[in-house]
Amino acid sequence: MSHPSPAPGHLPGPGTPEPAPTGATAPQAAPASSGARTGPAAPTDRWGLLLGAGAFFLWGAMPLYFPLLEPAAPVEIIAHRVVWSLVFCLVLLAATRQLGGYVAALRTPRTLGVLAVAAVLIVVNWTTYVYGVLSGHVLDAALGYFINPLVTVLLAVVVLRERLRPAQWVAVGVGAAAVVVLSTGTGGLPWVALVLACSFGLYGLVKNRVGRTVEALPGLAVETTVLTPLALAYLGWLAATGVGTFGAEGTGHALLLASAGVVTALPLLLFSAAARRLPLSVVGLLQYLGPALQFVFGLLVFHEPMSATRWAGFGLVWLALVVLSVDGLRTARATRLAARS
Repeated sequence: MSHPSPAPGHLPGPGTPEPAPTGATAPQAAPASSGARTGPAAPTDRWGLLLGAGAFFLWGAMPLYFPLLEPAAPVEIIAHRVVWSLVFCLVLLAATRQLGGYVAALRTPRTLGVLAVAAVLIVVNWTTYVYGVLSGHVLDAALGYFINPLVTVLLAVVVLRERLRPAQWVAVGVGAAAVVVLSTGTGGLPWVALVLACSFGLYGLVKNRVGRTVEALPGLAVETTVLTPLALAYLGWLAATGVGTFGAEGTGHALLLASAGVVTALPLLLFSAAARRLPLSVVGLLQYLGPALQFVFGLLVFHEPMSATRWAGFGLVWLALVVLSVDGLRTARATRLAARS
């Protein structure tokens, strides 16, 4: 999710989606700013499902996109992603008349400071994800976004001092056991997965601080604004030293690098629209589509090896997610019934 999840701008993950709420009592899923409906009368909307599935399908298909950008290295790809995301976001903000929210966030020191921290976390997430894809660790990247909901729950305890329900403790414990199995059976920590999960979990925690005041698109625009000077400086250095690939590999490659802005912002917009139409519990289940697709691509397209130990580790992670999801759905249902009575 170089965002997903990402699960949320979130996105998350490869994309990245807007992160899930960090509250231990919240069902898995959408950002506080997404407007996802949680009330008792929140029907499942067909268009919302299509939009949400489209967003997570695009995030899940990211492993197919980044190899097209070679021979550009991961850091160069991320620099272009930052710059072209800002350009695309500004165009969309102007078209949707949301420039006011973007300017207001830039002029509010506290909001700008929080989003600057979010920008650092998401660039770590993006860079790790692109490195993982281009170095043959697509399965580890998928694992990271499968683990992310467990990290989110753990952060709610460690940082927000929230109390977990027994089922959530079970899920976290099973997830920790999965990491131990994967570490001991594959020769070391799955660091790509852990960096992705932790960076995106922290990103979600930070974004929750401004989620109710800054919408997804203006938020992503501010984050890329913070990062753009460094990205431009790096791209300028690559051009000056003659090692940059933009323009050197032909027009098609240059257009692919520029398309990183669309690839980043489009699924975010689809997700934002879906989250306003769907109950939070449905968005929470949709978030697993992204890493599931990444897993399939890693296994069947990139032919990455899956030893018995890796299957066992992934199996434990999936078991933990089932426990977490069932608990979240039960809690959401109990909340709806209580609200009706």
